[in-house]
Amino acid sequence: MPKGITQDQVNAAADALVAAGEKPTVERVRQYLGTGSPNTVTRMLEAWRGTLAQRLKEVLTLPEVPAEVGEAAVALWRVALAHAETHAQAGWTQAHADLTAAREALAQERAAWDAQLQAAAAELAQARAARDLAEHACATLDAQLQDSHAMRADLVQQRDRLQAACDAQASEIKALRTQLDEHQVSLQAERARQEAYVRGVEDHAHQEIDRARQDAKHWRQQYETSDHSHRDAVAALQTQRDGLREQLRQVEQDLAGYIGQVTALEKALTKARTAARPAIAGRRKAATDAKARPGRSKPRTR
Repeated sequence: MPKGITQDQVNAAADALVAAGEKPTVERVRQYLGTGSPNTVTRMLEAWRGTLAQRLKEVLTLPEVPAEVGEAAVALWRVALAHAETHAQAGWTQAHADLTAAREALAQERAAWDAQLQAAAAELAQARAARDLAEHACATLDAQLQDSHAMRADLVQQRDRLQAACDAQASEIKALRTQLDEHQVSLQAERARQEAYVRGVEDHAHQEIDRARQDAKHWRQQYETSDHSHRDAVAALQTQRDGLREQLRQVEQDLAGYIGQVTALEKALTKARTAARPAIAGRRKAATDAKARPGRSKPRTR
């Protein structure tokens, strides 16, 4: 109820309007007072009409009141009752129209919330699918990384075997040279014959060493190239995995935001429904009371 509006003020305004020959309607009382809500003024006018019958009865029972005044008061009361009934019917019609409009608005709003909930559910399913795809991609990248480590270990073993073969051939050549030096004095007569043989052996040994060195160089280059490629691949895989993890984190944040929006929308819809129920119930009760009071307070005529 607005501050400053009392039942006594409404009663005084209605009495003043009746004294001026006007019907005490809600709008005229509000204009007379300069304030007041329609619902409050309507309720107070009903209370004023309820006491008006008793006041007229008291006036009619006074011996000094002329009969013409009593009859005029009764006629005025009947006009007031007819006006109250008309006003109550109009208020009930308006309340019914407002209730229908409110129901339609709530239905449209509920349909909009349902559409948003369905859209949020679809986005949630897409986010979960993207998360599953990202996890599968991460598992694939981990498997590729493990295969790269295994390939590198195999290349290292091949390099070690080639190096061991080169070392063994070098040791064999060194042993042959030592034997030649030890037998050089006793084999002077056979030097010419052995020189050709030794030269052939050395040439063959040098060829084998050169071939072994070339093979070792080739395997070393292949290893370095593979190692470089492996490092690049590892870096690229780590970068891709970090990107996928960032995308997954962003998807989870968006998912949390959508869930928060859906929760807020459900709370707002529940709050709107709860707030609308007292207003609708109040309008129904006011219309029922306004329609029922005039019949109970009808004065008796003499």
